[in-house]
Amino acid sequence: MWALDFMYDTLYYGRSFRTLNVIDESNREVLAIEVDLSLPAARVVRVMEQLEEMVGLPKAIRLDNGSELRSAVFTSWCEEKGIELKFIQPGKPQQNAFIERFNRTYRHEVLNAHIFESLEQVRDITEEWIQSYNQDRPHAALGKLSPIHYRQQAEKSALGVSTF
Repeated sequence: MWALDFMYDTLYYGRSFRTLNVIDESNREVLAIEVDLSLPAARVVRVMEQLEEMVGLPKAIRLDNGSELRSAVFTSWCEEKGIELKFIQPGKPQQNAFIERFNRTYRHEVLNAHIFESLEQVRDITEEWIQSYNQDRPHAALGKLSPIHYRQQAEKSALGVSTF
C-alpha cells in the first residue's frame, strides 16, 4: 500500500509551489516527491508511470479527496492498472497517518528549514534529503533500520534467505 498527499509552500519572493509526496506504507520509503508550481491530475499520473517503471505499482493507494485525486484522469488510470483507491473521509487526515507523519517531518526538516530561491533549489535539496531519509535514517517502527535496509531485509526473508 502506498500513500500520497500534496503539500504547499512558497519561494522566498512569495510564489507558491506544491509537492506531491508518495511513500510506501510497508517500509516508510519515500518513492517520490514531485515539486512544481502546479501538479494537475495528468502530472500525478505521469509520476505514477515513472514509479511503475522504477519499482512497480502497489495494490492500493491511500489518499485524500483532492480534486486531482478524484479526477477521471487519475481514477481511470488507477482502475486500468488494477490499483484500489482508498479515500479517507473528508476532514479525517489521521486516516492517512503514515503520509501525514511523513509530511510533518518533510515540512520540519526541509520546507521550514530553508528559504528557497527557485524550484530547482527545492528539488535539489529535497532529492538529497530523500536519499538520506531512505538510506541512512533509522526508523524505530522498522526495528531501527532505514527504509531501504528494511525493504532489503524483507525481500531476503520472503526469498527464505537468512538475514542474520
